Amino acid sequence: MRLITQQLLDDLLAKAAADPRGRVVYRFHEHEDPVQRMLNAISVGSYVTPHKHENPDKVELIAPLVGKAAMFQYDNNGEITEMHIMSPDGETRGVDIPPKTYHNFVAMTPCVVLEIIQGPYHAETHKQFAPFAPLEGSAECGDYLAKLEAYIRENAE
Repeated sequence: MRLITQQLLDDLLAKAAADPRGRVVYRFHEHEDPVQRMLNAISVGSYVTPHKHENPDKVELIAPLVGKAAMFQYDNNGEITEMHIMSPDGETRGVDIPPKTYHNFVAMTPCVVLEIIQGPYHAETHKQFAPFAPLEGSAECGDYLAKLEAYIRENAE
C-alpha cells in the first residue's frame, strides 16, 4: 500500500510553492494503467487551462484533501455554467466530471486535490484545451486567471 500522509501533503505543497508553474503532480499510476490516480498540489496563482476529456471520453473525479479550490464548468462558448467551492471540510467535498465537459479549477488557498480519471494516458488524446481560453504560459493567461478570481470573489457563498 502507498499511503497519503500529512508529511506527503506538506512536501507536495512546498514543492508546488517552489515550482515555476505553481503546481506539482504525484502519480500513483503508470501511464498505461486503466485508472489514473494522482495528487495535484497547486499554489494560489497557478493557472490550469480549461479543458475537457473527449475522444476518448473519460470521467474524472477531483476532491481536495487540503485547502480550498473553485471548480468551474463552461459551455462550448466559454460561459461559466457552474462554479463550486471545494474543500475537505466544506459543503462540497469534490466533483465527478462527465466526459465532454470543459472544466478547470482555481486554488483559493494552497491545496492538494486527489484526481482519478480513466486511463490509459496518451498525451496527444488525454485532454482537449478549450479554444475560448488562453493556454498555460501564454501572455493572456494572467488576465484570464484574474477574471476567474474576480468571479470567485463576486459569486462565492
